[in-house]
Amino acid sequence: MIFPVQRYKKNTNCGRPNASILNIWLKTQLPATSYQPPTPPPHRFSSGFYRTTIGPSSDHHRTITGPRASDERRNNNGFWDNKTCCALVIAVMQQFQIRHTREEDMDDVMAMFDHSRSLMRAAGNYSQWVGYPTRGDLMADIQRHASYLAILDGRPVGTFALVPGTEPTYAVIEHGRWIDTLSPYTTIHRIAKAAGVHGIAHLAFATARERYAHLRVDTHRDNHLMRSILATEDFVYCGIVYMNDGSPRLAYEWWRWDEVPASLQDFVSRQVLPLYDHFDAAHRRDHALRVIARAMTLCRQRPTVNCQQAYTAAAMHDLGLSEGREHHHLASGTIIRSCNELHRWFNDADIELIAQAAEDHRASAATAPRSLLGCIIAEADRDVEPETIVRRTVEYGLSHYPSLDREGHWQRTLQHLHEKYAEGGYIKLWLDHSPNAAPLADLRALIADEARLRPLFDQYYETEPKS
Repeated sequence: MIFPVQRYKKNTNCGRPNASILNIWLKTQLPATSYQPPTPPPHRFSSGFYRTTIGPSSDHHRTITGPRASDERRNNNGFWDNKTCCALVIAVMQQFQIRHTREEDMDDVMAMFDHSRSLMRAAGNYSQWVGYPTRGDLMADIQRHASYLAILDGRPVGTFALVPGTEPTYAVIEHGRWIDTLSPYTTIHRIAKAAGVHGIAHLAFATARERYAHLRVDTHRDNHLMRSILATEDFVYCGIVYMNDGSPRLAYEWWRWDEVPASLQDFVSRQVLPLYDHFDAAHRRDHALRVIARAMTLCRQRPTVNCQQAYTAAAMHDLGLSEGREHHHLASGTIIRSCNELHRWFNDADIELIAQAAEDHRASAATAPRSLLGCIIAEADRDVEPETIVRRTVEYGLSHYPSLDREGHWQRTLQHLHEKYAEGGYIKLWLDHSPNAAPLADLRALIADEARLRPLFDQYYETEPKS
């Protein structure tokens, strides 16, 4: 099988990885003489702000301004844009062939495990892959046809396992929750490569996306490279799981949204999600992806709701943060209504419903959302995992109130948590049998117990960067 054409051309529902990471990777794959960065854009804004338009450039389209960040600088620094980058990825990745691992490949694969383990140690990761994977693990993968081998120029250069079915160590998850507990999933395990080869992780994820619509994966906290790759591949962080030896792992989830046209997903990937990279830490791209995943999961359980509308409303619900936090929900509605590009997929009534859902998502709203779609977006935006809420509250305070000292931030954290989340707070759940009910009860118990809450606050206060 020649891998990448199906992903990047035919099956564009699978999405595209982040162009900045792929630019770096392509520079390691292509000969130096073939790396010809594009000419910088003809004009560059000299102010400290970027300007980007939702949809094709037109005076009729909504333009958003915000702090200049990496997306605007990439082309000016000689990086390919996303479209050019993905075309080059196709060319490079076509060199690889993927097949199932055979017993006669075991020595080569074990050598890849050894090499990848040495890279972990060199990067300061000393506790992952200790006495693992074994030949017995590999043989089990081969026997259940779960182990794959990447071939380049006739030699094996990479390996990974795709294991459908329930992963026993994922049964219990702490400090978070799996978003989708209903649909079957496949777990990605044991990614490794030979010396001098790059891109095997991207190859593994792309191969998995071709075959399966729901993926899970875990990695060690100290495996910073894999954590970065998972972020660029749009995996959503869910919490902490524990291996058979009791060691913790960060757990992630990914979905293929077959209900949503590839062109709409491409629009969101290229023109919507990058805008979140300029917002505060609690409302970055990972937040948008999490809201999309929750909204789509809720939508799939309610056949009367249009999944394309839910996907779009979830993706665009916080774009109004570009105009400030206080009325960002209303600004998001305005942005959606003035985005002519949406007419490719929706009529005026659809767009109005999507805009209203964005306007109604805010937790402080005194009245219920005007539609079931609005209830879904509001619930999807309710991130009520106790530790996540405390972390985001501390992050926001440090970002917006840099003059406060530690005790000042502690008092602000208490005030915010009690006003919004405690018994009698203004946050509301709008769906019957809401998946947020249990974690909200846990959060309220934490808020009521300052002896448990204060150490958590101190932990995040110490680890978050200070202005």
